[in-house]
Amino acid sequence: MNINVICIGKLKEKYWTDACNEYLKRIGGYCKINVVELKEAKLPKNASAADEQAVIEKEGESILAKIGDNDFVFALEIEGKQLDSVEFSKKLSGVFAQGRSTVDFVIGGSLGLSNAVKNRADYGLSFSKMTFPHQMARVILLEQVYRAFKIAGGETYHK
Repeated sequence: MNINVICIGKLKEKYWTDACNEYLKRIGGYCKINVVELKEAKLPKNASAADEQAVIEKEGESILAKIGDNDFVFALEIEGKQLDSVEFSKKLSGVFAQGRSTVDFVIGGSLGLSNAVKNRADYGLSFSKMTFPHQMARVILLEQVYRAFKIAGGETYHK
């Protein structure tokens, strides 16, 4: 089992890095996990809607280049489906049970995901109708992946 977290941008603050590293270490006991940080596209000052769309498309191309043909892709998007932790655990376990060896979780840049990435995704996932900083979304994702493995294994972490 392989999990890739494909995200636009790097973690800048130590507290985000520390939190992510802790969950990466914990998840490593269940599967191989890799974080792929991609460069944010530059947005000009006083950007137009066309400039913003160009950034979304450029970032989308870099994301798609990291996704394998047979990977199962979860796109984190506000329009996605909201699951509780048990439902998410069942969904993730089900993907691996279907014979998929690699799961990619995609976290877009500050402007969101391109339609090409959303169309490539097998599942749109939303944590909330609220907007979170991308660094926080990464921590939440890693915590939920760890929780999903604990739930699937019948362990008590999720209680």
